[in-house]
Amino acid sequence: MDLYLKDKVILVTGGSAGIGKGISMGLAAEGAIPFIIGRNKQTVDATVTEIERLGFRAGKAYAELMDGQACQQAVDDAIAEFGKIDGLVNNAGVNDSIGLEHGTVEQFTKSIHKNLTHYYQMAQLVLPQLKQNKGSIVNIGSKTSVTGQGGTSGYAAANGGRNALTREWAVELVPYSIRVNAVIVAECYTPLYERWIKTFDNPEEKLRSITDKIPLEKRMTTEKEIADMVLFLLSSRSSHTTGQLIFVDGGYTHLDKPVL
Repeated sequence: MDLYLKDKVILVTGGSAGIGKGISMGLAAEGAIPFIIGRNKQTVDATVTEIERLGFRAGKAYAELMDGQACQQAVDDAIAEFGKIDGLVNNAGVNDSIGLEHGTVEQFTKSIHKNLTHYYQMAQLVLPQLKQNKGSIVNIGSKTSVTGQGGTSGYAAANGGRNALTREWAVELVPYSIRVNAVIVAECYTPLYERWIKTFDNPEEKLRSITDKIPLEKRMTTEKEIADMVLFLLSSRSSHTTGQLIFVDGGYTHLDKPVL
């Protein structure tokens, strides 16, 4: 199926690792131009090089997303290089384990800034371009926003905010035909997830205990499966879909696991 993404310039925050890299690679394969924004110069360069070696195009900017000026510069760089922006994928963030019992207000506030504030800032910065091009925004979220996890108040609250902003922006931007949706992730085996699993005394047992609770095929969601949904939501193939929270999680969040 042609997603009509050829030559579309899509900004992807955190687009050089894990789910973000999967999205960037998928966009490139569809003929779009992922513009990768990240703070890790090494991984950003490596991902752009990988895309170009495959014969596709990509752009890049190095930015700490908690720095507003760096975000502005990244957007300016994308426009200067490619002349337009057709879409935004807000993806960057980290489950930083800032809980209620053992956290502080300062840590909580920083977690919100690290995991939510730049979603708003990036959307606001690209808005003039999206209005011109009837672009699309996809926010990447987490099941923690609806299930909780324990010990991660900042991250859970930030993801609740991502869900709320998705629906708020969908309403606000209707006059411009800008669609806004979110893809909610549960258990996806990224390099970051692997590092977390390895912190347990018996990583294999811990991983098995998680996958056994995933109703569909008892396996983790792949980065490509997340990316495929993001690409669909960015494309005009989903031209009448907005304000939706799409759970790509093998039924982990909502299916009645005890019955299954």
